[in-house]
Amino acid sequence: MQLEWARPGVVRATAHAFEFAALVAAARFVAESTPSEIPGEALDELRRILDEYDAQTARLREKAPPADVG
Repeated sequence: MQLEWARPGVVRATAHAFEFAALVAAARFVAESTPSEIPGEALDELRRILDEYDAQTARLREKAPPADVG
């Protein structure tokens, strides 16, 4: 995984699909188990992010993957 600043307040992440899937799976686990230690606002934000992730992955499935140049 590689992280870099795109601009102030915005981080660009480059990760293997499996790395990113692991992060999303962990986020879903937290969102669905709703531990009482997590403030409601943070949980709402996490669920919003997961909804946006689902929308973006659906959009991505409609496009052909880039050619493997390796």
